[in-house]
This record gives sequence, C-alpha cells and structure tokens, in this order.
Amino acid sequence: MRVRAATPDDFASIARLTLAAYEADGQLKGEHGYGAVLADVATRAAHGEVLVAVDDAENVLGSVTFVLPGSRFAELSAAGEAEFRMLAVDPVGQGRGIGAALVDACVARAGELGCSAVVICVRGGMAESAQRLYQRRGFVRAPEKDWSPAPGVRLLGLRLELPRA
Repeated sequence: MRVRAATPDDFASIARLTLAAYEADGQLKGEHGYGAVLADVATRAAHGEVLVAVDDAENVLGSVTFVLPGSRFAELSAAGEAEFRMLAVDPVGQGRGIGAALVDACVARAGELGCSAVVICVRGGMAESAQRLYQRRGFVRAPEKDWSPAPGVRLLGLRLELPRA
C-alpha cells in the first residue's frame, strides 16, 4: 500500500468508499446534506489536497482531504496550522493500517509546509478504533476547537503539535 495524490480517475472510487465508510460508522444519520459534500471529490480536490491510499493494483483503499486555513474546506485551522477532513477507509479494509498511513501522510505534509500543528474534528460517537488511531498518533483534545455545524451535531477538536524545525 502507498499514499499518493488523488487523480480525477480516482474520484468515483473515493466518493463510493467515503460514503460507505461514513454510513458504516453511523456518521450520516440526520446528515443535513453532508453526504453530497463527501461525494463531491472534484470540489474537494479544487480547494485542498485529496490523498488516497492504494494497493499494488492502484485500487483505492482510503482517502483524506488535507487543507490549510482560509481554504473552502478549512473548519478549524488557524494561521500556521493544517487540518485534514473526510478521512475514510473502505469498510472491508479497516484495521490494516490504511487510516494510519493517511493520517501520517497529512502530518508529513503539514511538516513539509512548516505548519506548527495539525487540527481535526471528530463527531461524538465516532468509532472507538478511529479515536484510538488519533490518540496513538499523539492528537489531544482541543476543546477550544469544538463546534457545531448543524443542530444536534457536535464536533470535538483534536490537535497535534508538530516539532519546530
């Protein structure tokens, strides 16, 4: 498995697996149109960096969107921070390190760009395996980043401080 930048040829696969992963985790219940946002990979790619994990045959196993402050999909990041969103791993491939590889790629990209931290938000009730993934990578709660995009939806902020170069 390797992580690379997504190409337009990947977009349909990314949309399918992202919706499948979010549905499997119960994250699209009462989703307020978020499924359409997740499926619009072309717009995500136009306003951020969409990364994919692929196998040796170039099958898409997972994806994530990496963004900087001020971009259309940035929700939490302040000056000097990076954030990633919409991390998804094909439900049949979960538990194989795909999510970890995508998180690591985002952290590495933030480091390349000289960012001081990576911030993300997670929905309350997210799968415990996802929460453990972020904890193992050093993300800690950042309550000042908590917010609510829609009634009944509470997102919790997490932050990873990056080493100074």
